[in-house]
Amino acid sequence: MSSSELSSTSKERPRTQSRAGVGRPPSAFRIGDPISGQSFLLIAVAVFALLFAVWWVATITGWVKPIFLPSPGAVWAKMMELAIDGTLWTDAGISIYRMLVGFLIASALAIPIGIMIGCFKTWEAAIEPFVDFVRYMPVVAFVPLTILWAGTSDIQKFVIIFIGTFFQQVLMVMDSVKRVPTDFVGLGRTLGMSETKILRRIVLPSALPGIWDTLRISLGWAWTWLVLAELVAATSGLGYRIVVSQRYFQTQTIIGYILLLGLLGLITDQSMKALERVFFRYASRH
Repeated sequence: MSSSELSSTSKERPRTQSRAGVGRPPSAFRIGDPISGQSFLLIAVAVFALLFAVWWVATITGWVKPIFLPSPGAVWAKMMELAIDGTLWTDAGISIYRMLVGFLIASALAIPIGIMIGCFKTWEAAIEPFVDFVRYMPVVAFVPLTILWAGTSDIQKFVIIFIGTFFQQVLMVMDSVKRVPTDFVGLGRTLGMSETKILRRIVLPSALPGIWDTLRISLGWAWTWLVLAELVAATSGLGYRIVVSQRYFQTQTIIGYILLLGLLGLITDQSMKALERVFFRYASRH
């Protein structure tokens, strides 16, 4: 290629690139366009700050009466009062304990069962229709029965959390296992690997990121069902305190505990997302 041709090509390239950029949507509306961690954090904080500002303005100007929505200052003062006398820490500790135990029991059973029915059609035929049948039964309907079976003890809370999370977890774990490409399994058989080794060396590493996502999502359900159980039948915990506060029109306590539940959920969710990046670097998603 002559020097004149090279020169003309180099002149055409910027024009082509500029034309390609015409009409290109901004980053916020470009599918899959990444942003830096700092930008992500700033945007998230800005959204929370905006919501807090709207709340503060709505209460300080009298748009909403304090009986319906207390001011941020009133909520903060009440939460500090409960924290100083130990009520807040006692309620939070009891609820976290109940949620974790119920969630871990459900997960410990759901993961192996989900893997089994995701791998073997015979077991899928035996288990999956029954799990589908039960998961459509509303958890709320089981609350009176669990009170009859276990009273208002912690066991009743564990049962509600189990019913609300286990059956969903089984199906989601099954789907994660089924998404493992069949070519991977076929390659293992070609290499002469046993079924056990294929499961351990191929299926599980491929499915584990999806299974971890299942745990992260179902952890939110566990919090929901725990609060439901504590709202209906409990003598302690975050849900119980919300019910007691409702009776005495202590709206600031109700709002404070709801915000605390959201904060606990946010912390657990973001912690699991961070651990996912550590445990499953081979399947990192950008």
